[in-house]
Amino acid sequence: MRKIYLDHAATTCVDPRVKRAMEPYYNRIFGNASSFHSLGKLAENVMEQARRDVAEILNCRAREIIFCSGGTESDNLAVLGAARAHKDFGNHIICSKIEHHAVLEPVYHLEKEGFKATYIGVDEFGVVDPEEIRKKLTPKTTLVSIMMANNEIGAIQPIEEIGRMVLKWRKEHKTKYPIFHCDACQAAGVKDLNVEKLHVDLLTLNGGKIYGPKGAGALYIREGVKLEPLMYGGGQERGRRPGTENVAAIVGFSQALEIAQKEKDRENKRLIKLRDYFIEQILQKIPKSRLNGHAGERLPNNVNVSISGVEGEAMVLYLDAKGVYASSGSACTSRVLEPSHVLLACGLSKEAAHSSVRFTLGRKTTKADLDYVLQVLPGIVKKLREVSAAGVKINKSEYCRVLPKRRK
Repeated sequence: MRKIYLDHAATTCVDPRVKRAMEPYYNRIFGNASSFHSLGKLAENVMEQARRDVAEILNCRAREIIFCSGGTESDNLAVLGAARAHKDFGNHIICSKIEHHAVLEPVYHLEKEGFKATYIGVDEFGVVDPEEIRKKLTPKTTLVSIMMANNEIGAIQPIEEIGRMVLKWRKEHKTKYPIFHCDACQAAGVKDLNVEKLHVDLLTLNGGKIYGPKGAGALYIREGVKLEPLMYGGGQERGRRPGTENVAAIVGFSQALEIAQKEKDRENKRLIKLRDYFIEQILQKIPKSRLNGHAGERLPNNVNVSISGVEGEAMVLYLDAKGVYASSGSACTSRVLEPSHVLLACGLSKEAAHSSVRFTLGRKTTKADLDYVLQVLPGIVKKLREVSAAGVKINKSEYCRVLPKRRK
């Protein structure tokens, strides 16, 4: 039986080039980067070179990069750390309704501490309107957090436009607030990460999404932005993230980011062609199916569809039995039976949200892989619809075979 992995938004395998780059730092150059002896200094030099390499990609200073354990820690440090460090100025936070739970949960927690939060809605394609954010800004707004690309439906957000708007607000009100944070975990290897063009103050990255090691990530912190640390016990990472640095993982993350950014144009072109073919074929072959998110303004590898009368979790299990690995939403909430908060924010009913399945393509995905899925998926849908006692009642207007028009 074929094995086809189509869950790259959840995580990726480690690129062989990344693995080779990491190997020396497990057994040969294994010193603690904080140690004063030569082996420790060698590890520190390697780590600092990786920091410079990441900074070059982001167009920032090396001292503005700190390494951490991945996207979740980076998001938590950005949101909790910035809000708490600047609470004397204000207690208002703005984020979108479709943020990853690594942002939403910290915001919920801050509300319990007395902060006020505004959750910005999205249009039917899952895109935030920068004007809606501007309308909600107040003199007490300390933090705005908007993701660059959504992990479930692939919606790409107008981060540069939002950044310019925030910058304009600061100038007009002669203040350094709000601080602008962007979760770019899904966008590395797809979008330009130049923090000066994006006008972001905090940027989150995750190695496990870009063919790097799991448990590795980074946070860009614009100089002058204060963060209250989440942990205490050491002076590593400029006092913001204590603990012995994982040099091998840091090297792997840096190498993976460099490869992803260097190859993004060629790879994105290939993936877009495969993605659009796959979407078109699904909508043609399976009646009462619809694409979630926009046809064009989405991540090159993202295909999220709702199929009437079928539970997404059941589709995932049946696909797994056929050797196809997909998901019904974010891997971080795969054990939660509630419908996707992202799809609900886009205006889908709970039934349509429950009937969604997400396929995310990767570097090894081929047209032959997708053709295999297209062979087995219609039969799975037919079988699940037959065993369903009454089917799922769906608003017919939610389903169509026609792709949404591309925006100009």
